[in-house]
Amino acid sequence: MRRLIATVCLLNFTVAAFAGTVLHIDTKHPGPEISKDVYGQFVEHLGHGIYGGIWVGKDSKIPNTNGYRNDVLKALKELHVPVMRWPGGCFADIYHWRDGIGPRKQRPKTVNWLWGGVTEDNAFGTHEFLDFAEMIGSDVYVNANLGSGTEKEASDWLEYMTADGDSDLANLRRANGRDKPWHIKYFAIGNESWGCGGNMTPEYYANLYKRYATFAKTPEDNRPIMIASGGTDVRTDWTETLAQIKPNWSFNIDAISHHYYTLPTGEWETKGRAIGFKEDQWFSTFKHTLKLEDYVRANLAIMDKYDPEKRLGFFVDEWGTWYDTEEGDNPGFLLQQNSLRDALVAAINLNMFHKYAKRVRMTSIAQMVNVLQAMILTDGKKMLLTPTYHVFKMHIPFQDATSLPSTINGLPKYKYGKDAVIGISASAARGKDGKIWLSLVNLNPNKVSGIEIDTGGKIKGAVGQVLTADKMDAHNTFGKPDAVHPVKYSAKTENGKLMLELPAKSVVVVALQ
Repeated sequence: MRRLIATVCLLNFTVAAFAGTVLHIDTKHPGPEISKDVYGQFVEHLGHGIYGGIWVGKDSKIPNTNGYRNDVLKALKELHVPVMRWPGGCFADIYHWRDGIGPRKQRPKTVNWLWGGVTEDNAFGTHEFLDFAEMIGSDVYVNANLGSGTEKEASDWLEYMTADGDSDLANLRRANGRDKPWHIKYFAIGNESWGCGGNMTPEYYANLYKRYATFAKTPEDNRPIMIASGGTDVRTDWTETLAQIKPNWSFNIDAISHHYYTLPTGEWETKGRAIGFKEDQWFSTFKHTLKLEDYVRANLAIMDKYDPEKRLGFFVDEWGTWYDTEEGDNPGFLLQQNSLRDALVAAINLNMFHKYAKRVRMTSIAQMVNVLQAMILTDGKKMLLTPTYHVFKMHIPFQDATSLPSTINGLPKYKYGKDAVIGISASAARGKDGKIWLSLVNLNPNKVSGIEIDTGGKIKGAVGQVLTADKMDAHNTFGKPDAVHPVKYSAKTENGKLMLELPAKSVVVVALQ
């Protein structure tokens, strides 16, 4: 805490001390808009992500509104969540939507054999999710069941949610308590069809996609953005196949998804720990997370070949850190602690998404509550906000901002052993408030970095927030929920130059004055 408080009073250094590292921002040639949906989140029927995390039921002793936790509702409203993806994930391809509608006592109990083999009582279904989205002011991304479902099941679900006429499905929705149709912004056909969604080839999936999309009809004014389930990690074969699909009068394809998880070791069998790690896994985590840009760039090059007009979007709709399960935890619940390292991973990837905003128009971090790189952790009545939550909140000004091209001259390297990665990650944008906003990350856990800001115009200073801590694995606990949190940050121009000091292992978000 002492270091955090001191951060406000930093910047008492000479310009010469950090000469040579300059962030050049091109304000005269703005780039594309950074869609707010880049800040999307993922909600899956997994562990305590929904049950206990979002939904506790009306009879719970935990303060709630119609079954939704009040503390979580408040925190998510303040985060300005733009879009939520549901019901999976892998769970999407074993989910049958009719199990989750109607009186709760009459809903069938099923087994979530994918995630822990626990009973799914379907208390949280279509109405609960879509009402939840409206309560926090979020758009929705609904993932249809391709793996174990049918095209009729998918098309019926879409009609149930969006129909505004006199049809049996629209009337069934009304009988279940919802008169007006919901707005469905995104609708995906399947999930990870190369793996848990059916172990398909790209070619086989492409034909299924066209079949399902043909029957996915909605009113013209409530047509969702249609997403095809794409590849993962280094793979580009899914994009190569799906980008060649030519939509016609009967169906459309608007985007291709991609998944990538950051593992400290890069190995699924032994991923690495969420806390209690040393600098070798701090470094390797960033080495692996930076690979995502290479994968994005490779897929975008393929899309540019088949879609030079950039009609198709590239949606990284699952991303984030994934660690080994701690001893005593249910391995199927994917609960992990969230540290300062996760905050920096989030900020680095958000900066990268800003860079490719022309195609990357939506992403969703995995996941929202109690699962993987969560925004929020709960335990009974207790709740805490993670360092990742704070990074997303610090970046709210980048939602629907206009990207500004930027380059770093004299970019420092963060070296560990014989290897090295970039020392600073950065992005710039002009917010809807008219201000120029900067996001800066110092990856080095041991050294302060300084960077000069050049916009080609006059700058008086910078005001914003910084997130850092003494330890690499600093994290919030239910006993100390505010151990890691952002504090105020400011800097003034001296001798005609604006120099920003970036504390070791920090995220800095500022508006230029």
